[in-house]
Amino acid sequence: MENQPESRPEDRAATEFREATHEDVPALVALIESAYRGDSSRRGWTTEAHLLEGQRTDPEGVTAVVEGADSRMLLAVRDGKPIGCCQLERRAEGVAYFGMFAVDPARQGGGLGRTLLAEAERAAVADWGSGEMHMTVIRQREDLIAWYVRRGYVRTGRMSPFPYGDERFGLPQRADLEFELLVKALAKP
Repeated sequence: MENQPESRPEDRAATEFREATHEDVPALVALIESAYRGDSSRRGWTTEAHLLEGQRTDPEGVTAVVEGADSRMLLAVRDGKPIGCCQLERRAEGVAYFGMFAVDPARQGGGLGRTLLAEAERAAVADWGSGEMHMTVIRQREDLIAWYVRRGYVRTGRMSPFPYGDERFGLPQRADLEFELLVKALAKP
């Protein structure tokens, strides 16, 4: 991961976790966009700007997660400002879905993403009794998939199509994008 900055353990200090509220939506949209699209995303290693242009999400999409009966948006907050987030959704019996994962590009590489992922896994087990976490990652993001594999996720080889033609998910820069399902068994306490 050549673009990944050196680790800064102090980034984990003074970080609080909480569920997002409707008031957090504008800051979350900006955070997610900054981590994946446009020039600001190129400061971090999670950019998708080489694969997709346009938006990554919108206020309606984030609001749906925040207000959903079986979903929540988990925030990492420092000095009152969201610096990381992820979507958790309760799906089939014992399965949680992880998505909309974003860390401020200026804070990537310091362990915050790893800590937020672990907190999401802990919450899925503690709050819903989940025994498995699922996520989908763009197959062409080998560096990101490798990061998840190092954290215990398994590549399934099960692919799903990218939503071509739906600009809410971005403007693809290539014709072969698809998602791969990654799965991790979660340890119950």
